[in-house]
Amino acid sequence: MVEDATGSGRPRKRYRTRNWREYDRGLIARGELTVWISPDLAWRSAEGTGQRGRPQVVTDAAVQCVLTPKVRYRLRLRAAQGMTGSLIRLAGLDWSVPHYRTLSRRQRSLTVMIPYCRRGGPLHLVVDSSGLKVLGEGEWKVRKHGTNKRRVWRKVCLVIGANSHEVGAVEVTDQRHGDGEIVPNLLAQLPKAERIGAISSDGAFDARSVYEASAAREAALVVPPRRNSKPWRTKTTGAAARNESLRAIRRLGRRLWKCWSGYHRRSLAETAMSRLKCLGERLSARDPARQVAEVQIRCAILDTFNALGIPDTVVRT
Repeated sequence: MVEDATGSGRPRKRYRTRNWREYDRGLIARGELTVWISPDLAWRSAEGTGQRGRPQVVTDAAVQCVLTPKVRYRLRLRAAQGMTGSLIRLAGLDWSVPHYRTLSRRQRSLTVMIPYCRRGGPLHLVVDSSGLKVLGEGEWKVRKHGTNKRRVWRKVCLVIGANSHEVGAVEVTDQRHGDGEIVPNLLAQLPKAERIGAISSDGAFDARSVYEASAAREAALVVPPRRNSKPWRTKTTGAAARNESLRAIRRLGRRLWKCWSGYHRRSLAETAMSRLKCLGERLSARDPARQVAEVQIRCAILDTFNALGIPDTVVRT
């Protein structure tokens, strides 16, 4: 261990990657175009939707397959159609590429499949939220001339597995919704058969709805109450858990409570959010429904990257 560069005097841990060779191959595979297309993919639609109009020719999986390189490499719809067509021809397949107008229409109601592996033991989930820009100036113009009123953001809230680093659930709203309002919908996206052991998040999620939703899934909620918090008088399972955390903080101190409860694993959600923004801090879609599909495709890309290889790190002794 070495001394922290911030001057706090606390030792800073140093880590060592034990599977560097496998992780290095996974990093290289993230740039391969063949990762996004497979001959086993269900491409042509076999059944009609039962609605009026022309039946769908390709499946939602095919539409997601075309939109994935669009999101990954920040392409326009026409360029994504051309790239996918060249990949199909190189693979020797006789699939028909959806037209870019079809892609734009189907993206609004697309059901995105996020690769998620079910775990045997109880899950430890971490939750965080951040914003992605839709409209507005760049950072240089804001620093030079200030901001104007045409700045639109979308709030993205993620549920990350602390052990697998996979995106288990995602919710996209506008900036008017608080963090506490989003968590019940996030937990509802997880399979009911999945056992949740603990949920960690920051103080912005110190809300009654979050505690009650966690108690309904029989999960321990690791959220620091606000510094001026008072015990809740309502007699519910969530309120009892929150009051117990408040008593523990008053008895142990906030810093010791964070170490004792494992609160610092919440930083994994911030890491996942930064990885999500590496795919672009601005959404290309303008319609809210299309924006939801774009964010979900980004999460599917992150889970695909994790399947290619993640680092296995240990503290150096």
